[in-house]
Amino acid sequence: MDTIIVLFSLIILASVILIGVYFILKQFFDQEEKKRNFEIKKTTAEQLVPLKLQAYERMILLLERISPNSLVMRVNKSGVSVRFFQGELIKNIRGEFEHNLSQQIYISPAAWEMVKSAKEEIIKLVNLASTQVKETSDPQELAQKIIELSAQLKKLPTAVAIDFIKKEVSQSL
Repeated sequence: MDTIIVLFSLIILASVILIGVYFILKQFFDQEEKKRNFEIKKTTAEQLVPLKLQAYERMILLLERISPNSLVMRVNKSGVSVRFFQGELIKNIRGEFEHNLSQQIYISPAAWEMVKSAKEEIIKLVNLASTQVKETSDPQELAQKIIELSAQLKKLPTAVAIDFIKKEVSQSL
């Protein structure tokens, strides 16, 4: 009977020791996993921040390139019809936008919406200006009308989007 009690005591003692070792090892491995996850997140963040900044820079560049003054100066066509010039301006706006589509994964959804909205508003401005000049007019008249209409705006849609992006970037740094 004494051997059974001793054996039973040893089994209980071994079980307590095994349970203790199990919990100590579990805690150790949990801590190690947390450290690994932290390191992975840290490394990812270190790699992602430059990509995000680059995407915001590209969005600013896109907005600057499609702003009316820059656009009409860059897409200067003479000797073509007003409708052709209008088409070239819109094609240029859409081309700039499509060239930067992939950057949306690095910027916030709100910033991306601002960029899309600015693009659409500039296209509307170009289309509105084209309705206010004769089809037989010189393309320079359309360019002038675009600049006039943009000057009448309190703030250009591209400027609003640029301000939004700058604010967002400054808050995230």
